[in-house]
Amino acid sequence: MGLKAGALSLVIFLFFLGIWHATTVTPARSGGALTEYEQLMGKSAGKQDGLPTPAQMGSAVKKHLSDPFYDNGPNDKGIGIQLAYSLMRVGAGFLLAALVAIPVGFFIGMSPLLYRALNPFIQVLKPISPLAWMPLALYTIKDSATSSIFVIFICSIWPMLINTAYGVASVRRDWLNVARTLEVGVFRKAFQVVLPAAAPTIMTGMRISMGIAWLVIVAAEMLVGGTGIGYFVWNEWNNLSLTNVIFAILMIGVVGMVLDLMFGVLQKFVTYVE
Repeated sequence: MGLKAGALSLVIFLFFLGIWHATTVTPARSGGALTEYEQLMGKSAGKQDGLPTPAQMGSAVKKHLSDPFYDNGPNDKGIGIQLAYSLMRVGAGFLLAALVAIPVGFFIGMSPLLYRALNPFIQVLKPISPLAWMPLALYTIKDSATSSIFVIFICSIWPMLINTAYGVASVRRDWLNVARTLEVGVFRKAFQVVLPAAAPTIMTGMRISMGIAWLVIVAAEMLVGGTGIGYFVWNEWNNLSLTNVIFAILMIGVVGMVLDLMFGVLQKFVTYVE
């Protein structure tokens, strides 16, 4: 089954490349002067206009990956350095969110009263776009890098908080009754009964949060600039380099897939199969 799925994926990929090649390869200009707009856009007669071809993308990928950690100044850094900055911000914001969301969600899940008291605040704050917090963060924190971390924190906290509370509240009553019958202490019950049972749901929340965090960091870095994969995309767009923009988009997708796969492995590790 896995071999068939891999073969089908390869066929789809080759079909996509064929369409891409057919729609981007156009004959060179046979004559006629360029318009003033085309000259301002950096076009020249006889050269490929519009989206890059698969061959051009292949050359760009080889160029960027051959030396991903070069540093030629503020506006010219390798893709490896840009991704490292983005991953550092995502990791810091995600870790802070986990340190807050998991304990609070744990207490909410174990206390119906606390859940009812905090639920209105959660429901009001949860739908707010993380980027809506950026102006407030920049005004109060006055540091673009720290503001990006705060945005990751605020977008990562809700899925973890809600999934942790749900997982803790959904622990089987039979297990809790057995722990009560054996007069197990509160902390021992929390760490040896509730936490292992709720771990798969908690990990699902963390997996969702990481996906959202990686999604948001690109937009946040476009706003604040400086470094990061989002800034790289915006800078290359300003340089009118669609080839580098598409390359960055591919790298964002690949890194996001790797992060999701990592959390998928962790989720299987903590999932109990009866």
